[in-house]
Amino acid sequence: MNGKNNGKNGNPQYKPKNVGKKPQGGSKGHGGNSGGGAKSSRAPEQTFEEVRYLKYLIDQAIPVRIKLRDNTEVSGTIEYYDRSFVRLTRDNEPNLFIFKHEIKYLYEQ
Repeated sequence: MNGKNNGKNGNPQYKPKNVGKKPQGGSKGHGGNSGGGAKSSRAPEQTFEEVRYLKYLIDQAIPVRIKLRDNTEVSGTIEYYDRSFVRLTRDNEPNLFIFKHEIKYLYEQ
């Protein structure tokens, strides 16, 4: 077709599963297709960096300090995590299950 790439043949980003769906126009939202075949510049909804970081803290047994939303601070090592909470293991004190939505931030000691 006169050297133009029509987005079907030879384009490595072409995905046949989109056949039959209505095209998403660039007039709404950000990152519309400008005809260059580039993907949207929108950031992914989940990067899974939280999971990677928590796994790193557990595997290395790195002591952390957690500041809660009520400004209480607790220290220990994270032994387990779930979608909703982390388990903080502490020396000479009771272990804690802390809901993630109650955590303001945490840092390594």
